Amino acid sequence: MLLLYNLGVRIYYLLIYITSAFNKKASAWIKGRKHQTFQHFNSSAWFHFASLGEFEQGLPVLIAFRQKHPDQPVVVTFFSPSGYEIRKNTPYADAVYYLPLDTAANARQLLDAINPSIAVFTKYEYWFHYFYELNRRNVPLFVISGIFRPGQVFFKWYGGLHRKMLGYVTRFFVQDEESKQLLAQLGIGNAELSGDTRFDRVWANAQKPRSFSLVEEFTQGHRVLIAGSTWPRDEELLAQLIQQQPDWKFIIAPHEIREEKITALLALLPEGKATRYSQLDAGNYRSKQLARAQVLIIDNIGMLSSLYQYGQIAYIGGGFGVGIHNTLEAAAFGLPVIFGPNYQRFKEARDLVSNQLGFSISNAGELQITFTQLTQDENALQAISQQVKDFVQERTGATGLILAHIG
Repeated sequence: MLLLYNLGVRIYYLLIYITSAFNKKASAWIKGRKHQTFQHFNSSAWFHFASLGEFEQGLPVLIAFRQKHPDQPVVVTFFSPSGYEIRKNTPYADAVYYLPLDTAANARQLLDAINPSIAVFTKYEYWFHYFYELNRRNVPLFVISGIFRPGQVFFKWYGGLHRKMLGYVTRFFVQDEESKQLLAQLGIGNAELSGDTRFDRVWANAQKPRSFSLVEEFTQGHRVLIAGSTWPRDEELLAQLIQQQPDWKFIIAPHEIREEKITALLALLPEGKATRYSQLDAGNYRSKQLARAQVLIIDNIGMLSSLYQYGQIAYIGGGFGVGIHNTLEAAAFGLPVIFGPNYQRFKEARDLVSNQLGFSISNAGELQITFTQLTQDENALQAISQQVKDFVQERTGATGLILAHIG
């Protein structure tokens, strides 16, 4: 089975290498690993994240660990360019690398260099050679915010090697009881029900959000829907809602901000009613722009997690593709969230829906109906807002529980 695993890893690398000729993300994946050299540490704490989402999820634990152990060097690795390129300069790490391909030689080389005294993996990412090498060196390995589903390879008849990987983990901190029970079915009893560290992250962010004077000027005196991480299908539906709700203002932060994507979005919106954040002018003309505009398009990265403070309702993109984006950032500010039909893989979204604090829609008509139901009674909307805040706050605390074990 290990032979097949090793073969699969190399085939994966070959496919990425071929794809890199015409795909920027694949090219960054190859080039980033090709040219990196590792700094040597006498001892370090190693935090690994698959991508940006997992980084944000594990960041509360990383920050708390650094505060508790300020003299311990921290090494962060990423599998995906979307995490590495955005967080390669994070102040919470002494070194940031791409995780080399999972081979026995690479695992030995990385661990020889960084000499981890502890390893923390967030949510996903199970790599045989890295896990084996950590175990061989008696380095404690923790998986935080873990989540397991019956369809995963660990629970298949052919998942013996992957089940072996689980045996190398010192302790699992899982998001839900189902994950703990699934591990128990495999004879794994070292799992702790901790919850999801993202609740700590988004709640802390909502207590001290960044402020944006231009956004405050745009939203002042108006009710606002914030649309985050939208894709073209989301934007088509939102464009129809915008036409139907002239008394509301809308802030749209697209998932992709390439010029052609912004141009296509502008083409969907009422002429003269949309303005780009980057093109707001100074002085009196800017005030006229903001007063006239019904839609503000955020054409940069980094503002979204604080923008939700200016809204009453949130629309989260991605639900007509591979899956919705982060609902919790909006929920932490008390915004009921609307999203497309593809949300089942995300426990927090399922929980929001079951508590009638999140709403899945499949077309423009359903979006209009849901929006009307939420907004027809201002007192009811305020009550839902408080319930959404309570939903997030009640689920905080995972970071403290995890740190009590790994600290």
